[in-house]
Amino acid sequence: MLHYIIRKSLYGLTVMAGVVVVVFVLFNILPGDPARMTLGQRSDVQSLEAVRKEFGLDRSRPVQFMLYLNDLSPIGLHEDSPEAREKYNYVKLFQLGKETVALKWPYLRRSYQTKREVMTILRETVPNTFVLALTAMIFATLTGIFMGVLSAVYRNSWIDRAANAFAILGISAPSFFAGIIIAWFFGFVLSDYTGLSMSGSLYSYDPFEGEVLTLKNLCLPMLTLGLRPLAIIVQLTRSTMLEVLAQDYIRTARAKGLSRNSIIYKHALRNALNPVITAISGWFASLLAGSFFVEYIFGYNGLGRTTVTALEMSDFPVVMGSILFIAFIFVVINILVDIGYSLIDPRIKIA
Repeated sequence: MLHYIIRKSLYGLTVMAGVVVVVFVLFNILPGDPARMTLGQRSDVQSLEAVRKEFGLDRSRPVQFMLYLNDLSPIGLHEDSPEAREKYNYVKLFQLGKETVALKWPYLRRSYQTKREVMTILRETVPNTFVLALTAMIFATLTGIFMGVLSAVYRNSWIDRAANAFAILGISAPSFFAGIIIAWFFGFVLSDYTGLSMSGSLYSYDPFEGEVLTLKNLCLPMLTLGLRPLAIIVQLTRSTMLEVLAQDYIRTARAKGLSRNSIIYKHALRNALNPVITAISGWFASLLAGSFFVEYIFGYNGLGRTTVTALEMSDFPVVMGSILFIAFIFVVINILVDIGYSLIDPRIKIA
């Protein structure tokens, strides 16, 4: 197991290295002066030069890339000065010449527009997006598996046909289109009955109480975000359940007189869950990335809305940090899913 985790971690580091290269090249060929984006169009020459020196923009592209890698790396070479310690918040390991080998969190630099550190922005927005993605995935998983099992057990009945029609509708409707329809219908037409609004975040501001947890604002974006994975899980659960229910050991279990619920939930469903888990894991990572337009439509303050806004304002450090974070989540979830396979299905062994 340990050997497998190390091997997958090295593979994940290779993937992340490739993402870093692509992100750096992509956002460094786009037009625009980061120094002027940071200070504004009316800034003086001395201030512009200071910002260019801070980001290494006065150096060649290869040197800029090495500086960017040094910022992202958890172990980097930095000056042993109060300014560097405050900027990187590192722990000194040992001295190497004039530089210090330091242990630190990845430094994603500062926003061009707000002058705040990108890591701070991510810490504020990622929890909201994580809550949205997690609740959407829980809703899609529980509802999808239940509908898929019913569809397989009552094959060719009206339940099966209704579940298939819902799945086709859910797959066919893009998230941004479904979001607009759901926001208009439940947040505007039926707002007097549902008590929901077309926009709102997980926390709303009250002039007397400050930030207040507003869970009702989670309902519509959760429904929109979970619609497509719900449709996939319904179809996948149905097909795998039908395949498992036709196996010999299921017929043997019936011949032994086991109850219907015992056969379905203890024997058939457990063996049919592997492809469903694959879909769930992939969709959960995708929901973190796919929440961008859903959050923007519903005015939900999360990573997606922040990234879209930053892209509109050419705030490249925020966009680059968001992309790297999403890539990291994909890598970690893939490793956890492979480990989870062996825990759920003993027939699968990790080498």
